[in-house]
Amino acid sequence: MVEYEFLKAAGRIINSGQSRALILTGAIHDLFRMETTSQSSTTVEYTPLIGLLGTHWNIANKILIVYELNGPIRFMREGDQDKLRNAWLRWRTGWDSDQLAVESMLSSGRAQAEFDMMGRVFDTNLKEAIGNPTVALEVLRQMCLCSRMGTPNGEALCEDLIIIIEAADMLIPEGPIQNMSDADRHRIAIMRDWVSDPGFMNGDDAVVLLVESRSLLNDRVARLPQIVETPVPAPDEKERLAFIDWFMERQPEDRRPALWSTRDDLARFTAGLSIHALMQLLRGACHEGRAVTLRDAIDKVEVFIQSQLGEDVVEFKKPEHRLDAVIGFSQIKEYLRDELIPRFLAYGPEALPGAAVCGPIGGGKTFIFEALASELDMVVLVLKNVRSKWFGETDVIFERLRRVLDALSKVLIFVDEADTQFGGVGPEAHATERRLTGKIQAMMSDPRLRGRVIWLLMTARIHLLSPDIRRPGRVGDIIIPILDPEGEDRDEFIRWVARPALGRIPDDSEVETLRPLLTEYSSASFASLRSELKAKSIIKGAPLTLDEIKAVVENILPAAIGLTRRYQSLQALANCTRRRLLPDPNVDAAQRESWREEILALEAKGIH
Repeated sequence: MVEYEFLKAAGRIINSGQSRALILTGAIHDLFRMETTSQSSTTVEYTPLIGLLGTHWNIANKILIVYELNGPIRFMREGDQDKLRNAWLRWRTGWDSDQLAVESMLSSGRAQAEFDMMGRVFDTNLKEAIGNPTVALEVLRQMCLCSRMGTPNGEALCEDLIIIIEAADMLIPEGPIQNMSDADRHRIAIMRDWVSDPGFMNGDDAVVLLVESRSLLNDRVARLPQIVETPVPAPDEKERLAFIDWFMERQPEDRRPALWSTRDDLARFTAGLSIHALMQLLRGACHEGRAVTLRDAIDKVEVFIQSQLGEDVVEFKKPEHRLDAVIGFSQIKEYLRDELIPRFLAYGPEALPGAAVCGPIGGGKTFIFEALASELDMVVLVLKNVRSKWFGETDVIFERLRRVLDALSKVLIFVDEADTQFGGVGPEAHATERRLTGKIQAMMSDPRLRGRVIWLLMTARIHLLSPDIRRPGRVGDIIIPILDPEGEDRDEFIRWVARPALGRIPDDSEVETLRPLLTEYSSASFASLRSELKAKSIIKGAPLTLDEIKAVVENILPAAIGLTRRYQSLQALANCTRRRLLPDPNVDAAQRESWREEILALEAKGIH
């Protein structure tokens, strides 16, 4: 049996009186397991959140009311509308049915007419609330007033109200108040007055707002201390397995889809999917009469997560090459295999939260660490842009990202150009940028995510990355410099470049001849030269001679970015956190100080 902790948390908040205004956020649009027990059996169905709340909160002393933006005010239990209507009449007139009969005789029917008029007002209010959210919100607030206000003969209503408002972000949307319509402002004022009313706060009624993210609500309401948030998490592996079992048992045996492995593996490899999306996957296989493959599960997870976050925010990376395909960088590859990969694959305190990779532009950072991602054989998400130009949208994107990461069992977050993705936290930074960077930093050091979420930040400008991100306990645990190849690594690049053009591996004397011509070449420069030499060989229709290769090399002028690359290399050296990753592991304090002095000298020339 699946037990939903968010239901227990919400119940505790309402029952204890901690708050009378509650926001349910997160996976509010998913399906939830609902078990109904009769005398002879237990029936299991999957229902939207409203159905789940309606079942669990269907209590004798509560009246459950639901309001949807495009529908009427609904009472979840038959007869509750009449109870509230009668309470409304007693509250407005101060009479019950016995008093009404007496008053009607004394006033020749005037009391009955007034009573009937108030009944028509109640009915009219409910009708006018359809399609008019401002009226609906005020009517709901008035219902809470009616519930807690007494009459000369006692309480108007014996039951307490629980009012659920769906799509609350469309009723009280986020945005600058000065840009809103009068109707939007009016609803914000109604909601503020409602939840801030001391009578409501000290009463027994409750209002529950359903919204994907608190950031979608207008901050004049969302930030009220009277409102408490309860997250509705994405389904975990246990919940997904329970759904798979339920779905399979409901299918005729001849239509039950086969799986490439066990149901437990299907539940494990669909981490990140909602129950809705998992149902789509299984129904599609049933309809087509085919087996569910591992590729089907992985593709569905990718499509679903991209639909949640947006293709401009995140994409899945599937690197095809591994570390064996990386030319040169023998020291780096040895370190990755011996130390970094085992710690990335670990769980618990020994796991790394991530690493930062720095070095000059064109150094090969992305290619090397794409190969690392391929070696790890785990889900790789490329974070493209978590900042939005739309008001309040950045916070929503982050909250969606956090829910996705919470649902995945093991994921590598690959962030290229990290210095532009994350801003600072200083007073000069925009408030949204500070908030986003602060949340990302907190997520990197969250012990609950350690060993499950690995951050790999790539940047040529490590000095522009927030110091709070670079500190130990976050990606600052390991900062890896990727510098231009030297020694044997450079010779390996020269052989790699010349081999397609020569049609064979160059010998040592040919490498020695080319070496002085290629002293300033980066990984990207070598790749560009190799492409040009191959093209020359194809045009010629035969392998090139060594002299022809030399002529091509001598014809190429280096781009005027030497000082910038030198500055970026110095920053990578100065920020490196492991001696064995430096060109000279025995570097002393004097050498490190000389790097800092050269950095300052370049900055004085305007190089940044």
